[in-house]
Amino acid sequence: MLQYNKQNIIHTLIFVFLLTFVNNKTVAQDTIIQKTDDSQIQQQLENIAENTENEESDYTNLLDALQYFKEHPINLNKANKEDLEQLLILSDIEINNLLNHIEKNGKLITIYELQGIAGFDLQTIQKLLPYVRVQDNFSSAHFTLKEMFKDGQNMVMFRYARIIENQKGFSDIDSASLYSSKNSRYIGSPDKIYLRYRFTYGTNVSWGFTADKDQGELFFKKNQKFNYDWYNKELNSNQKNGFDFYSAHFFLRNIRFVKALAVGDYQATFGQGLTMWSGLAFGKSAMVMNVKKSATGLRPYTSVNENLFLRGAATTIGIKKFEATAFVSRKKIDANVADTTETGEIATISSIQETGYHSTFGELQDKNSITQTIYGGNISYKGKRLTLGVTAVNYELSTDYVRGLSLYNKFEFSSKQNSNIGFDYNFVYKNFNFFGEQARSQNGGLAFLNGVYISLDPKLALTILHRNYQKNYQNLMSNGFAESTTAANEKGLLLGITAKPMNTITLTAYFDRFEFPWLRYQTNAPSVGYDYLGQINYTPSKKFDVYFRVRSRTRYKNTPEDISDIDFIVPVKQTNYRLNLSYSILPSVKLKNRIELIDYKKGDLKTQKGYIVYQDVVFNKLSSPLSVTLRYALFQTDSYDARIYAYESEMVGVYSIPSFYYKGSRFYVLLNYNLTRRIELWVRYSQTVFDNKKVISEGSLNEIQGNTRSEIKAQIRIKF
Repeated sequence: MLQYNKQNIIHTLIFVFLLTFVNNKTVAQDTIIQKTDDSQIQQQLENIAENTENEESDYTNLLDALQYFKEHPINLNKANKEDLEQLLILSDIEINNLLNHIEKNGKLITIYELQGIAGFDLQTIQKLLPYVRVQDNFSSAHFTLKEMFKDGQNMVMFRYARIIENQKGFSDIDSASLYSSKNSRYIGSPDKIYLRYRFTYGTNVSWGFTADKDQGELFFKKNQKFNYDWYNKELNSNQKNGFDFYSAHFFLRNIRFVKALAVGDYQATFGQGLTMWSGLAFGKSAMVMNVKKSATGLRPYTSVNENLFLRGAATTIGIKKFEATAFVSRKKIDANVADTTETGEIATISSIQETGYHSTFGELQDKNSITQTIYGGNISYKGKRLTLGVTAVNYELSTDYVRGLSLYNKFEFSSKQNSNIGFDYNFVYKNFNFFGEQARSQNGGLAFLNGVYISLDPKLALTILHRNYQKNYQNLMSNGFAESTTAANEKGLLLGITAKPMNTITLTAYFDRFEFPWLRYQTNAPSVGYDYLGQINYTPSKKFDVYFRVRSRTRYKNTPEDISDIDFIVPVKQTNYRLNLSYSILPSVKLKNRIELIDYKKGDLKTQKGYIVYQDVVFNKLSSPLSVTLRYALFQTDSYDARIYAYESEMVGVYSIPSFYYKGSRFYVLLNYNLTRRIELWVRYSQTVFDNKKVISEGSLNEIQGNTRSEIKAQIRIKF
């Protein structure tokens, strides 16, 4: 059992803060504004991975706008509210203050003018700097094709990755053994291959395609490892040459009265996500003021998640302060077939598959089993301070969805068709920002969300968010703020606060109480829970930042079967303590350190403990085409339940948030080299070594005989 105590934690904190103040004496207070990293965004991504327990999610579309604005900063003298909302940094009150300042005083002359606008302190401006600029010249949205092709940018990106060690799913197997266990081997190779092309002209025009092959999926049919006659016959020619997944889009934005036009693959997000939100969204994090969602309406889809997008056409027409959106989508999706007709047609399905993997016999059988049709629209009024919207969506499957019903999922969607309608609002009055959405599903189920952001003072802000999602609210295209993965069967109240008692110190905290009126998966009774977070940031200079965070969550689960034959629920409490430092020792060298501890306790069982400690070294010299990022981490936990998630630096377009459990170490190195102004290369090598395991991922297709797991990645990006 891993041992540590609260006294050791306190001693560590005292030492670090003493180090902080010593460092502050040697590093003068900075008055020059500098660009900073995306540490708060990283914290949000870590929270998503931890809450969804999915470290393989693709966050490309969630942060696509930020990546674009990093390379093409927003001109603040030209920006509108929608542009600034995509940055996920400013509140509606701060956005209004900025736009009012420009309207009243004229165009900004320098970025330093932001310090005179209410709500724009030094730390807020530092977060903005990587994504904004101030210029007098303006580019018109009315352009010619010649201008578009001359000034537009083409980008091609190719990426390759694979696990180096031999995995069980790729080992040899004879025909008889494979016949008795058809899903015991992968069909394709261990290579991961990604290809992307995109053309952009400002934020007005975008088109391109994305292609992806995951580990175990087949690329060339002739290279299928197991060419047994019965195997090929039962696969029923589901094997195809080329990439497993393709996505393409054509998108226009702000061309005269056409606010948006999407053809191909796209996403649609409205209101607070209760009625229509086809993608990922941020939730609870240390950025407690960002619990309010900023819907972007229509946008192009450029990710490789094979489910969270629409395929078809959509448009938004704007006349003065009114906008009308219509969208339609029709695509094949994966599903488990439960029953077929005498002619072999699918009669019913028992579940919808959302992994996007087609690497085994069973996964190929489920691929594109049924057709999903979605259509709907939104009508909005967008005033300077008031926004109102009505959204309606209809969801249809080509066959009946007959869910394997248990008592806990009695009220979940199990049909062929569903429709939803919702009303959303956003109102800014002085220092108050009220927002919310009310939605209804076809069966009469209701969902409500209402919140307010209050800026009491430039140094103090509060947020309150209340939600009430009835147990029979049904919507497969929603992503509202919730403790669970769906906006149903949940009530909750969140209180958050951000305070800046000094220019160098920021305090953030939230408390969220939630309850589930009906049963849940692995929770055979109605239950309640709590989630609270407290964080203090100390940033004495642009070269040094440290924060300490405590997060504790309590939820109820069924008691373990080996403890009792009776299903009753017990509290499950998880508490994380994190200390994170980031400091520059040279203009080109930055160090990052983290220590994180975890306590995990289920009922009366013994507390499971764990920790991770890592050191990052980042070299990024402006005059050098090469940048290098290194990490060495040590971790130990008593169980998988006590796992800890940590964000890792990756190449552009890739997001890595692995979980750490058991005992071992992890190392990675990321090299980024600008071969020319237009050609950029990345190479990444990572390795995890377990000290107390001789077999990794035992019992799965990813099983490795040994205690080491290594991965190599390479990527090239060409702009022209």
